[in-house]
Amino acid sequence: MRWFYELFFPAVWAAYLLYWRIAAAHVKATERLEAASSRVLRSVMFLAAIALLCLPDIPVPLLYRHFLPDGFASFYTGAALTVAGLLFSIWARRHLGANWSQSVTIKQGHELIVTGPYALVRHPIYTGLLTAFLGTAIATTQLRGLIAFALVAISLLYKLRLEEQWMRAQFGDTYAAYSRRVAALVPWIL
Repeated sequence: MRWFYELFFPAVWAAYLLYWRIAAAHVKATERLEAASSRVLRSVMFLAAIALLCLPDIPVPLLYRHFLPDGFASFYTGAALTVAGLLFSIWARRHLGANWSQSVTIKQGHELIVTGPYALVRHPIYTGLLTAFLGTAIATTQLRGLIAFALVAISLLYKLRLEEQWMRAQFGDTYAAYSRRVAALVPWIL
């Protein structure tokens, strides 16, 4: 049974990344793309978060201090949050369809999607990813998980701000009304 605990998170994240890669093949052509420096910085932060979660022997003992008790409750709570977050982001990705992009972009024939998960939050992919990284952090029970979550959160909040600016410029009053009606990340709250 030990193998289950060791392989669960790598398998879930690998399956998610494989789906994400395959789904990226069918998107609209890009009309406007964020600066390369922004994309690189975000990639570095994500890679640092992944390294914190995956590398077994980083020579910084503080990273392995527990912020939660290690055990079944932490593992299964974290697993449930991770799976729920990833499934929510997949739902959002599928609902967004050909308008999706990895970077902040404006697509040719870009549409404002406000149904499905986008009726709950304006950035459901980010909500799902944050939930999944939080779940993984809870399951690790170690500070390295919280630091990884913080890196991803900072990266996605920066991306969210830029995306909000572009959506307001692209869709004007329609986006302004949508943003007054629907929270950015947490339904009815944030």
